[in-house]
Amino acid sequence: MVDLSVIIVSHNTRELLAACLQSLAEHLRGVAHEVCVVDNASTDGSAAMVRERFPGVRLLADERNRGFSVAVNAAIAVTAGRYVCWLNPDARLLNGGMAAVLAYFDAHERVGVVGPQLVNADGSVQLSSRAFPSYATAFFNRNSLLTRFFPRNRFTRHYLHTDRDPGVVQETDWVSGACLIHRRELGGPDERFFMYMEDIDFCLRARAAGWGVAYHPALRVLHHIGGSSRSMPVRRAIVLHRSIWRYYAKHFRRNPLLDGVSAMLIWGRCLVMMAEAVLFGDRRPPDVVPYNPRP
Repeated sequence: MVDLSVIIVSHNTRELLAACLQSLAEHLRGVAHEVCVVDNASTDGSAAMVRERFPGVRLLADERNRGFSVAVNAAIAVTAGRYVCWLNPDARLLNGGMAAVLAYFDAHERVGVVGPQLVNADGSVQLSSRAFPSYATAFFNRNSLLTRFFPRNRFTRHYLHTDRDPGVVQETDWVSGACLIHRRELGGPDERFFMYMEDIDFCLRARAAGWGVAYHPALRVLHHIGGSSRSMPVRRAIVLHRSIWRYYAKHFRRNPLLDGVSAMLIWGRCLVMMAEAVLFGDRRPPDVVPYNPRP
């Protein structure tokens, strides 16, 4: 019996991937698990590194990059764990808290998805547990100008959950796909999302089907934000906003006026990010708004 299937989708992240895999060897002792790496047509020797240094890891080497969601579903099809963990190659486990997460699943039969505590390299907590996006999110997201100038406004606090205590287990709307654990019976991500937004969509579908989504800080995971996409900031901007538009088209109420305004906001933001990438490269900060829970 395998309790946990860890799935890592990698594209040109050789050194980050090696550190990620090493952390699994160190911190999943005592957990019956398997690891499957899907290499999406890397050209940096990632697949060869996995074969040579981690022979116990199952490797699926794709000749072309078909996207994150397709890769996750391919790995789900060839693994057998009761629970599935999506883990970014730019993340690594910091402790043995996965056992506590699996015990939490076993004790709460209607919880379908759990996310751990994600932290930056300096130990600060990332904003990995949030409310579902709304129209207000366009103006009060993590990197918006309004959030930067007015970080404690109620709309930003609601969306980013900055008033919540990051040290306690809690129900939430969605958790980051940088490290997301779910019951196998929930299936996998929607393959129409090449990359980005698939985690929000997955949690929304899980909650619509009656499953709970929880944040569990017993498991701590170091996540280098953008570690797998910093080398291609322009392409990242395009892929991100294409996924944002697909999420909007799938889940938001449609009418011509709202569609037009939303399209202008989404693709206008995309053009700004592309221009910044061309002029300055990828300058994303780890997190704009720190957790500031109320007493």
